Amino acid sequence: MSLLKKLTAFILIIAAVLTGAAFAVVLTPPQVDNTAFIDLPAPDIKNGQQMFWAGGCAGCHAAPVATGDQRLVLSGGLAIKSDFGTFHAPNISPDPQAGIGAWSVPEFANAVKKGIGPDGENLYPSLPYTSYVRMTNQDVKDLFGYIMTLPESSQPDKPHDLAFPFSFRPALAFWKELYFSDQPRVEISGASAQVERGQYLVEGPGHCGECHTPRTRLGGPEYDRWLAGGPNPDGPGMVPNITPGSTFIGSWSASEIADYLETGFTPEYDVVGGSMVEVQKNLAHLPRSDLEAIAAYLKAVPARQN
Repeated sequence: MSLLKKLTAFILIIAAVLTGAAFAVVLTPPQVDNTAFIDLPAPDIKNGQQMFWAGGCAGCHAAPVATGDQRLVLSGGLAIKSDFGTFHAPNISPDPQAGIGAWSVPEFANAVKKGIGPDGENLYPSLPYTSYVRMTNQDVKDLFGYIMTLPESSQPDKPHDLAFPFSFRPALAFWKELYFSDQPRVEISGASAQVERGQYLVEGPGHCGECHTPRTRLGGPEYDRWLAGGPNPDGPGMVPNITPGSTFIGSWSASEIADYLETGFTPEYDVVGGSMVEVQKNLAHLPRSDLEAIAAYLKAVPARQN
C-alpha cells in the first residue's frame, strides 16, 4: 500500500472514531446532578400534593375510569394517541416492581426533568418533561415524596405501539437537541411576583403549552407561537389560543380566568369540555392564589392570533 493510501486510510479511521465519539456523546443523555438533591430539605408532602395536582399526574397515570380516591392509584394504562403511534401511560405507583417504588429521588428527577429512564434510556415526550424541566429540584423531590404516600398497584405497564422509526429510542437524543430547553418560554419585563408564580406554574408543572402551543411536523413545540392554540390531540377540532389575542378567553378578566379554573364555568355560564375537564378538575385543588397567578400570567403573555 502506497504512503498516500495509508495516510488516507488513517485519516478515514480517525474521522470515523471522532464521528462515533460525537455520536455517542449526543446519544448519551445528560442526567441530573445527584449532589443537587443531597442538601435539600426533606420532602414537604403538602407541597408535593399541590405539585401533583398542578402537574395533572392523575389525569394520565390513574386508570382511565377511576373516580374518587381511586384516582390516587397511579396504575397507568391511559392510551395517548398521536400522529406517531399510541403511547401508554406507565404505572408510577409506589409498588417496587410494577411502579417506581424502588426509584431514588435523582432517578425520578431524571425522568421528570431530563426525560431519562432508570436504565439511562431516553423517554418519549408523551411524559411532558419538556415542561417539567422548568420545575425546581425541591418541588420535584416534594412531588416524589407525595407519590410515595399513595397506594401501590401491581398493574404491569403496557408497551407503546409505535412504528419504526418512532420506535427507535436513541433518535430521541436528536429530537431533544432540537426542542428540549429549560429556558423561559416568554420574557415578561417587569413581571410582578404574582406573574412570575403564574409563569412557573404554566410553563413548568402545569405544562399548559404541551396542548395549547402549535407543534412542528416532528412534534416539537413552536415556542415562537407560545400558547397560540393547536390541533386537538384527542381528536377533531382545535385546542384554543389562551393568549390575550384569543377569541376564547382574550376578553376575560384575570378574575374570570381564575373562576373558570376553579369552578369549570365560563363567564357566559358555559361549562368546561373536552380534555380540559380533567385539567380543570386537577387545577381546582390548587389554592386560589395560584389560580390567580396563572390568570395574571395568561394576561401578561404576548398576544397571538388564533
